[in-house]
Amino acid sequence: MPDPAPAVRPESVSVSEFFHSYREMLQMELLAGAEGLENIISEKSINRPALAVTGYFKEFANRRLQLLGAGEMAYLMDQTPDLRQSLMEAVFSKQIPAVVISRGLQVEESLKRLADKHKVPIIRTQLKSKDFSAEATVLLEEKFAPRTNMHATMVDIRGVGVLLRGASGVGKSECALALIERGHSLVADDFVLITLIGDRELQGTSKELNRGYMECRGIGIINIASLFGVRAVRREKRVDLVISFVLWQPGMDEERSGLEVESYEILGRKVPHMTIPVRPGRDMARLVEVAAMVQALRGMGHDSAKEFSDRLIQFMSRGDQNKV
Repeated sequence: MPDPAPAVRPESVSVSEFFHSYREMLQMELLAGAEGLENIISEKSINRPALAVTGYFKEFANRRLQLLGAGEMAYLMDQTPDLRQSLMEAVFSKQIPAVVISRGLQVEESLKRLADKHKVPIIRTQLKSKDFSAEATVLLEEKFAPRTNMHATMVDIRGVGVLLRGASGVGKSECALALIERGHSLVADDFVLITLIGDRELQGTSKELNRGYMECRGIGIINIASLFGVRAVRREKRVDLVISFVLWQPGMDEERSGLEVESYEILGRKVPHMTIPVRPGRDMARLVEVAAMVQALRGMGHDSAKEFSDRLIQFMSRGDQNKV
């Protein structure tokens, strides 16, 4: 079975990509410096250049978006026009990617001319500084997050994100289709994009092109939302469990007790993993559904296999072997 593709960690994001991706969400408008939209944001944090606007640049984080709030703008407006021009000339000359002005504050023409001269975009947002900083940091973390892709199918089973993997033709899509018929949701079929969010959570989604579509051998491409309704498609979901389908072979080892909890590594994070042999007559959808519920119970601190094992040990310790 193919393993995940090598991880990709974006090293930078252009101002243009950030601006056009989140323009409406962050209530942004471009005021000046359009020629600098291809400038590169190299760090995911937002910088408040309070010291820089006073002329102090030691440890200045010039690779980040620069956010000027009410305090910085008020300080600048208290200076003489010549000093204000000199201070901002020094800031723009540090090859910063862009300047964001919060609260919809007015920007004088001289500042816009400086932005055009140095090719540094000035972007105005209607959000307060703390709100913009919080939202933009989360969005930039997503842009900079490590990502990979897997040849797999992903479904949401009652809130549990299950990644189905296995050799081509083993029955992943057919199993997912049966689960969708039972009221569960499709996240991605055949090709799953996985992103590590905040260095702690793996999130799966599909390509925009084939979101909501599934390939069924012998039938062709089907539109899940059209057949089963919009609730049958989910845009993204946390990866909670990986299930590998393998063709059953005589004499192969099969997990019988469930005491051994396996894991599967994706982007350096271990995810609970189960291997289910595929053989004629087995209801794979039902088995996957139960596996998801078992994982949900484990997440709440209930492990059926361990509970039974403890119960068995208690019986044996009391000399009740004949009752086992």
